[in-house]
Amino acid sequence: MASVFENLAAAPVDVIFALTAAYKADPNPSKVNLGVGAYRTEEGKPWVLPVVHKADHIMVDDENLDHEYLPILGLEPFRQASVKLILGAGSKAIAEGRAGAAQCISGTGAVYTGAHFLSKHYPIKGAACYISKPTWANHRAIFEGVGIPVLEYPYWDAATKGLDLKGMLASMEDAPRGSIFLLHPCAHNPTGVDPTPDQWKQIADVMEAKGHFTFFDTAYQGFASGSLDKDAYSVRYFVERGFEMFIAQSFSKNFGLYSERAGNLTIVAKTPAIKATIESQIAKAQRAVISNPPAYGSRVVSLVLNDEKLYGEWESNLSSMANRIISMRQALFDELTKLGTPGTWNHIVDQIGMFSFTGLSTPQAKVLKEKYHVYLTDNGRISMAGLNTKNVQYFAQAVDDVVRNY
Repeated sequence: MASVFENLAAAPVDVIFALTAAYKADPNPSKVNLGVGAYRTEEGKPWVLPVVHKADHIMVDDENLDHEYLPILGLEPFRQASVKLILGAGSKAIAEGRAGAAQCISGTGAVYTGAHFLSKHYPIKGAACYISKPTWANHRAIFEGVGIPVLEYPYWDAATKGLDLKGMLASMEDAPRGSIFLLHPCAHNPTGVDPTPDQWKQIADVMEAKGHFTFFDTAYQGFASGSLDKDAYSVRYFVERGFEMFIAQSFSKNFGLYSERAGNLTIVAKTPAIKATIESQIAKAQRAVISNPPAYGSRVVSLVLNDEKLYGEWESNLSSMANRIISMRQALFDELTKLGTPGTWNHIVDQIGMFSFTGLSTPQAKVLKEKYHVYLTDNGRISMAGLNTKNVQYFAQAVDDVVRNY
């Protein structure tokens, strides 16, 4: 008897995870992994934040902790602390009771939760979600997966290796009123190019004039610049302007809790009543998908965010990670400058966050992988966290070769 799935086609493998698998299987001692979006130490190892170690020990010794189900919307102290972290302690949305939250399965789950809600309840039927070109691949997959059409707005200017603000604003102007725009508040993935405060003002002006819905996806608060407040500037500015919005938050990068899937969807509504209604619908949907979120990661984050001393230690850990990545940007720029590599490379130090959009072509990326055992995505994006003082010169020499000869 034949299988009912006889004619099922296999799905393509995930590019990033396939890249990591290829790197691990490569026996070459000079190999460099610049594909994965996870922090690495100077020794190229994963780093468990010291403050997370402390939180682990505190929880292990807490005899009052149990393994009971969390509420459907998650751990309440975690939700409240997450909202306060992104909006700021003095946010008028918090003071007015208009800010809500749902604990989600990391940032991916937060984007999905918000997208699913919009697919069911956004009043403008058929409204498309506009994502930046380029963006994190999962953005398209998530919104299309819930039935929301996905379009792109210009973002990366290949000529200047910076922001195409003119194209971005024009796309917002041309989009039908009430469209959904997914924005990266800091450390844009994959380009590392962020708008300036003045550019955010221009973006907000058009968004407001056109009645577009704002959906922020923040995976790098505090990790980008080293300052939690600076990295939240755009979100807080939009809140001050009176926007309703969703904000997907991930604690994978800034806490190093990659496998624990700690995330939150912050909701900023016009009134407390609307906020409560949105939360009720998200709770209903969440019950049908995951029943309730996992406890461990949210407990770690909650413990740190709600303890003044631990919070200060966390800020220090964040600065360590951000500063090492910034130093690697400078080191790579200096090596390329020293080699006289053709082209301009100031964008390496101008960009911010974990990733750099190098401007290398797909054929050049292929040569880097095959000739130099340097693993990066085909669009030329590299994870700066994969560089260290032991391999940055090797990588720069490899880049110099492919730029000159391929």
